[in-house]
Amino acid sequence: MTMPKAQLTTELPVGREPTLRVMPSPADVNYTGDIFGGWIMSQVDIAGGILAIRRAGGRAATVAVNSFAFKQPVFVGDIVSLYAQIVRAGRTSVTVEVEVYAQRYFSENEIVKVTEATLTYVAVDDERRPRALPPLSGESVPRASVPA
Repeated sequence: MTMPKAQLTTELPVGREPTLRVMPSPADVNYTGDIFGGWIMSQVDIAGGILAIRRAGGRAATVAVNSFAFKQPVFVGDIVSLYAQIVRAGRTSVTVEVEVYAQRYFSENEIVKVTEATLTYVAVDDERRPRALPPLSGESVPRASVPA
């Protein structure tokens, strides 16, 4: 089977470590022989969730997929690198952008951006109810939330 040449070769983000790096297997292909979009979506949710859980200081649940764009196919043997960053944090929620790159067949030079997505997570307690995000280091707790 001949694989199409990537149309938009790029580079991995400089100065950033991937949040997640995986390699799809033959079990992850769809009926056309490309990696199933649902597999990519689940990897994106895992990568975004890693940051959301860290920021929440505990359990976080996916509440929205705000945007999701497939740009290039992913193939068996590609090294898939997912880069996530928090773009917004509210009182209980965290919005994360995830960019996905595929390094083709162990090639050092052929790298393509395959997917980009934005997801929102909410911090939840043990009963799975929304809870406030903890303050960041150096951030003061608002006066109204300090118990009397």
